[in-house]
Amino acid sequence: AGAPGVKTYSVKEAYVTLQGEGAQTGRAAVFLRFAGCNLWTGLERDRPRAVCQFCDTDFVGTDGENGGKFKGAEALADHVALVWRETSGDTGQKGYVVCTGGEPLLQLDEEAIAALHARGFDVGVETNGTLPAPESLDWVCVSPKANAEVVQTRGNELKLVYPQDEPEAQPERYAALQFDHFFLQPKDDNRQADNIAAAAAYCMKHPEWRLSLQTHKLIGLP
Repeated sequence: AGAPGVKTYSVKEAYVTLQGEGAQTGRAAVFLRFAGCNLWTGLERDRPRAVCQFCDTDFVGTDGENGGKFKGAEALADHVALVWRETSGDTGQKGYVVCTGGEPLLQLDEEAIAALHARGFDVGVETNGTLPAPESLDWVCVSPKANAEVVQTRGNELKLVYPQDEPEAQPERYAALQFDHFFLQPKDDNRQADNIAAAAAYCMKHPEWRLSLQTHKLIGLP
């Protein structure tokens, strides 16, 4: 939609919170959640056939907080800047945007990153790694899923939900990839206590891996 050659970005929601996971834990950020994913439709009726079956995120549509459709990278970046200013004020501090989803790399491109950079933001992405990440990103976090080929094999952090039952989703498969940090994140389900214990035990035996807890959930942030 929109004028010829002008891309429309579909955003489920955009809000300011603290990054709760991984190496950037505790950093204030705009979470820019793009609609859509290539590993699941987001509809419960399709979950049994989905490549990723443990997603806990609503990424369908554009009806979330500060969601919508934005015609062009400038409109998208202006919207993010407004969301940031409404929370942080004009402090002059560099902002941080975490582009997430769904799968953000279905939409996030160099033009959008450049527009966000022009407004003073560092730009990070949280991706399933099945699509190549734009080179101009400031932070690349890959969270691989079983049965999905990882094509983005380098970046700042690899964050693996653990445990996953499938043999192709074990930490050993990813340990040789080119990332600065390797995190195990306990799966958030009805066995969470067991999952935390298993992830902690693995990290103690394999110290190249670090434990990542969803601290935003622990302290009641979105």
